[in-house]
Amino acid sequence: MFGISEIAIFLIIAVLIFGARKLPELARSLGKSARILKSEARALRSDGVSPTVPSEPRADGTDDPRVIRGTATEKPGPH
Repeated sequence: MFGISEIAIFLIIAVLIFGARKLPELARSLGKSARILKSEARALRSDGVSPTVPSEPRADGTDDPRVIRGTATEKPGPH
């Protein structure tokens, strides 16, 4: 994917842009964000919900299969 030279160039540019003092803070922030994203993806998979969004709207007009249509006053079942 990336070689040593590409990573070295990236780190040199990052030091020039952000400064050496900000890099550890940025790395921690990036790592924390990656962990959160990974745990949310695992949670979606364990719930059985696909993390992808359908490319076409569904017949009932919703784009997201997790959206429940209706009002709070409606009760399920026969009236």
